[in-house]
Amino acid sequence: MSTSLKIDSLWTGFHIATMCDGQYHCIENAAIGVTNQRISWIGKEADLPAHQSQIEHDLGGGWVTPGLIDCHTHLVFGGNRATEFEQRLNGVSYKSISENGGGIAASVKSTREETEQQLIQSAQVRLQALIKDGVTTVEIKSGYGLSTEHEIKMLRAARALASELPVEIKTTCLAAHALPPEFKGQANAYIDYLCNELLPEVAELELADAVDAFCENIGFSTDQVARYFNTAQSLGLPVKIHAEQLSSQGGTEMAANFKALSADHIEYITEQDVKAMANAGTVAVLLPGAFFTLKETQKPPIALLRQYNVPMAIATDSNPGTSPVLSLRLMMNMACTLFALTPEEALAGVTIHAAKALGLAETHGVLSIGKVADFVCWNVQSPGELSYWIGGDLLKTRVKAGEITHG
Repeated sequence: MSTSLKIDSLWTGFHIATMCDGQYHCIENAAIGVTNQRISWIGKEADLPAHQSQIEHDLGGGWVTPGLIDCHTHLVFGGNRATEFEQRLNGVSYKSISENGGGIAASVKSTREETEQQLIQSAQVRLQALIKDGVTTVEIKSGYGLSTEHEIKMLRAARALASELPVEIKTTCLAAHALPPEFKGQANAYIDYLCNELLPEVAELELADAVDAFCENIGFSTDQVARYFNTAQSLGLPVKIHAEQLSSQGGTEMAANFKALSADHIEYITEQDVKAMANAGTVAVLLPGAFFTLKETQKPPIALLRQYNVPMAIATDSNPGTSPVLSLRLMMNMACTLFALTPEEALAGVTIHAAKALGLAETHGVLSIGKVADFVCWNVQSPGELSYWIGGDLLKTRVKAGEITHG
């Protein structure tokens, strides 16, 4: 007796860049079968076996890629820092702004003043822009609360966004972002507070998927971050790090010793840092939006990262001060034009490598059997156009977990 493939939905009428192994791996005139929100068949439409499907979709041309993944954002915050943008354009440094009550401290004040619902409403607007840009998974960090009450408020707001919009949210506790005013000049005491009170509460409430820290000369030292990371790991939480953005502090190598999911910014990493990342499987997350906004000149060592086969992800770093960015495709272009990535590397940076940076490599980031059916059909003639075009509405159809959410 003959049998046929049983699928929930069949998708045809497009070419595919699967991004398996971080390369385009194109399939022309392709088809995708989806069952229980996962890809159950993929290949050339001409090779599709006998099948039974409840729904069939002809996308009518274009290129399909995995849904884009923004693996580093600060989308939940109160207020904005447009005045600081003007200050920087008038020659004031980010460090000077931070030391005079601006920067992160200003966002902390505004965020503490807003309710959870107000934070959700403002973040929705920003998140909708990313969704329209083809993003299907977003990481959102806390870090503007800097107290148990307000960090939990931020993390709850971030989690709530997933029930409001068709997007997957991963949350990261970035309580070691800056010193709150009540701990001014007491960095060690604040780290003690995070380890003894805040992190255990966040872990008990299961509000965070990972823990992050800002290891920098205007942030926290490697010893302080190591204490924080030890506590995180004892609570079963993986770690990530903001490191080597403004100077070389050794944070990246230290984080690699903790098998960190990612090290982000990393403009000042050394070859020793890169070797440590390669050995640990730590992803390098490039943030060209912050590099551009701050008018930095020290570029991440792309050649070294390639030499040691360190995966390079790309993210918006969307935040109110140093990267007010709402387009991941723009970051793909900037990664190419500012950091000299290829368009293929840029697409890998927002799919397969971004998934790994969030601990989602088993389920997201490529189009293959068994992966979550998150994909986007673009109105382009080649996948390289996603990095080529600056702006414009290229999104044709967005599919999240096998369901059309746009198009």
